[in-house]
Amino acid sequence: MADPIKNGYQKPGPPDLIAALTQKSGLVSALEHQLADSILADLNFATNASITHIAARAGVSPPTVTRFCRRLGCASFSDFKLQLARSAYVGMRYLRPEAITATPAEVAEDIVTKARNALFDLHHSLDLDAISKAASLLNEARIIYAFGAGGGSTIIASELQNRLFRLGCTISASSDQGMNLMLSAAAERGAVIFGSSFTGRNDELVRCFEMLRERGIPTIALTQSGSPVAAASDLLLAVDLPEGQNIFRPTSTRFAFLAVIDMLANLVAYEDRERSTRHLRNIKEQLVRHRDGDDRQVMGD
Repeated sequence: MADPIKNGYQKPGPPDLIAALTQKSGLVSALEHQLADSILADLNFATNASITHIAARAGVSPPTVTRFCRRLGCASFSDFKLQLARSAYVGMRYLRPEAITATPAEVAEDIVTKARNALFDLHHSLDLDAISKAASLLNEARIIYAFGAGGGSTIIASELQNRLFRLGCTISASSDQGMNLMLSAAAERGAVIFGSSFTGRNDELVRCFEMLRERGIPTIALTQSGSPVAAASDLLLAVDLPEGQNIFRPTSTRFAFLAVIDMLANLVAYEDRERSTRHLRNIKEQLVRHRDGDDRQVMGD
């Protein structure tokens, strides 16, 4: 018989039981709904208790629990507990978001406050020696590759390119994992690779960093401390900030990441003021001639 995996087909993964329980998917009786609510009320208990104890807490019979498990697509009660434990990591806050009022005034205050707090916390936790070393590496590099993947880190890598090219640095930003691997394999002495990862769990970036370390090419990571990306890098710029429980608010950590990029750019500019001034003036001259008409506008849109 042909192997379905080798022929491009894979069996569907185990059910997300927490989502099924929350939505009451496939449950038909009031007792089954009651049982679902009881399990969701204490997932830790449900993943460790016996069928008798689960039934007693929900006020149903053990046979009802067995039928309940099968309706949810599990082969048995034991299979149900296994799949429940695997699903529990999703986090209840994504299935039962906390009730948060959302008037424009409250949203504005929440966004601004969290951004301000992120910058304040970063300022008091940042390793300034590491920032200084990173700026020196970038300033002296023959070429800089900035890697990022996903929504947040793609923006960070692009922003580093946006800040440094105008200071005379040769820099290329990439958010394509395959391209990042090829660029790492082709990188030569004189290159510096900068990688951004909000979680620090970008396996492809880790692979690039490990390859580069073997070849003696320096890497800088802007990421969480204690993460795989941090461990694989030569120089860590750590950003460890709490995000809170509001799943609807965009991450405030990105303001801290952008602040680090601004610090690096400012320090690189100061390390070679003559080069930076020359390039900034050339760019500004063209903007004044062809776009602005005067020198009062910002450098770029």
